[in-house]
Amino acid sequence: AKPVFQWADNLFCAYFTFELFVRFRAFRRKRFCLRDAWFVFDSVLVLLMVLETWVMTGVMLATGVGGSAGLGNASLLRIFRLLRLSRMTRMVRLFRAMPELVILIKAISTAMRSVFYTLCLLCALLYLFAITFRQLVGANSAVQQLYFSSVPASMYSLLIHGTLLDNIGTVVRDIGSQSIVCAAIFWFFVLLSALTVMNMLIGILCEVVNTVSATEREAIMVSFVKEKMQTCFEELDSDGDGKLTRE
Repeated sequence: AKPVFQWADNLFCAYFTFELFVRFRAFRRKRFCLRDAWFVFDSVLVLLMVLETWVMTGVMLATGVGGSAGLGNASLLRIFRLLRLSRMTRMVRLFRAMPELVILIKAISTAMRSVFYTLCLLCALLYLFAITFRQLVGANSAVQQLYFSSVPASMYSLLIHGTLLDNIGTVVRDIGSQSIVCAAIFWFFVLLSALTVMNMLIGILCEVVNTVSATEREAIMVSFVKEKMQTCFEELDSDGDGKLTRE
């Protein structure tokens, strides 16, 4: 890498190491650092960063490996190169600064089951109406060749034009020129899929996000109160035995 990137890498490594040291010194009783999940997580990240930036570089210099080609010949150092992938886990630190991101991720995982069954319902509608149009649209007609040549092609046309409403005006005019009944059935499908199922899916997602958001706010409040109470108990525990008495 270029020297400017090497300097930046060492600077960030020194900064995060110093930050971790200051946070460790801030604990009144050092063993309590193991109770802080974020401190343990950051300690692992800093340890991996130190191994990659300083220890790995020292091993390379000691063994006389000067380039990436030589590094690839050393099996031990090739394993250390995989430590660079640990930098991706630093993105988890963003969760503390942006709790809304945690809410969105939890809402997505919570809503997956409801979304799955909603999509199953949509697939059933697509299959049912695809068979219907295959039977009603005249054989060898231009509309059939263009939109309903087979059941899978009919499902695709209904999904794109009837559910996602892409170029729906042209499709309705083409179907209406062939059969008014088919045009009415197509509008009924639009009513069921685009206006009912898709809006129902949006409503489910909104409800899940609201529920998860309320749950997360309550969890944050409980965690805040627990942290404050634990700090008070630690200050009252003068002998450090983890117990409080009337005296």
